[in-house]
Amino acid sequence: MNALNILLIENETAGQLLEKILIDQGYSITNTAKSKTSIPSLAANSNADLVIFNIDSPIKYLQYIHSLNLDHPLPIIIFATDDAPDTINQIVNVGVSAYVVNGLEAGRINSIITIAMARFKEQQRLKIELEKTKSKLEERKSIDRAKGILIKTRGFTEDDAYHTLRKLAMDRNIAIGEMAKNVIAMAELLK
Repeated sequence: MNALNILLIENETAGQLLEKILIDQGYSITNTAKSKTSIPSLAANSNADLVIFNIDSPIKYLQYIHSLNLDHPLPIIIFATDDAPDTINQIVNVGVSAYVVNGLEAGRINSIITIAMARFKEQQRLKIELEKTKSKLEERKSIDRAKGILIKTRGFTEDDAYHTLRKLAMDRNIAIGEMAKNVIAMAELLK
């Protein structure tokens, strides 16, 4: 169960307590880093399942955390001492899965990791769902625009324009959204 590979990022003042706790709990530490500049390359070159930061304040790490979330999305847990509301808001905005203030206790590690992994999976599911919804909306806009072109140039009714788009798409074995883009592109070309 604990066979997760962890990329551990600690500031220079942190001891090896967290690393020892994680190993004792059965987790595997793939890499440890003391320098924030090596975070993106470590994440890219490791087979980490999650990233844990053990730092005083995450403020100077925000850029690296944001890059990490964009380039190599992984669950991120931060153990810190900074409980300022502004810091917490910034941490939430960069997509951290769990932020624990002054709570580095061996007995809580498993539950913190489990919750962070679940939260990350849910965030990824929502992100994918949002992208699908945006894509469908863009397709719908293209179809409506293509229908408008057919109505204006060919004198079709809205129903006739839709059925024509659909038939053209089926005849060419492409999606109706793709056919709509083709109609729009052709109309632009013929302007």
